[in-house]
Formats: sequence, structure tokens, C-alpha cells
Amino acid sequence: MLKPPKEISTMADLRVQIDQLDRDLLALLALRQAHVDRAAELKPGEGMPARIEARVQDVLDKVEAEAESAGFEPALARQMWALMVDAMIAREERVLGPSA
Repeated sequence: MLKPPKEISTMADLRVQIDQLDRDLLALLALRQAHVDRAAELKPGEGMPARIEARVQDVLDKVEAEAESAGFEPALARQMWALMVDAMIAREERVLGPSA
């Protein structure tokens, strides 16, 4: 179990926790990617393109708001998610073809 950062007294212990957080984040990102891969399978049957701009903006707006309440820099969260969303859409487009 992770300790709160204020309870960690050495850089070595802090790095152990940061490494664990990185592994945890990667596991969640892999799960998100699997969901996006499934979206690429489902969208053709529903007549949807890879990029749906309203959905992109909705995701980014929600992330920004959630970051604020979680104590994470909202603008940074939006930038990070925008990069990830663009990469995931490119992944979908390799299956579906480019959006119109």
C-alpha cells in the first residue's frame, strides 16, 4: 500500500512509490487502450467515424474538471489527455480509415 508523500522520508522510498505508481498508471492506460480497440470494432456497425469532435471535447472537458477536483493541474491534464486521445484516434483510424 502506498504511503502519503508527506510520510516518506527518503528519496529511495519515494522513488519506489513513484515506480509503483507508474506501473499502476500503465496498467490503467493499457485497459483504456483495450476499450478504444473495442470501440474501433463497434463503431462501424453504428456508422461512427474514429474521430467525433464533440466526444473529444467532452472527454477533455471532463478530465479538466476532474483534475481540478483531484488536485491535479487542470491545464496539464487537458494537454496530456489531448495527446493521448489523438494517439488513440490514430490507432482507431488504422482500423477504420481516417475520419471525414
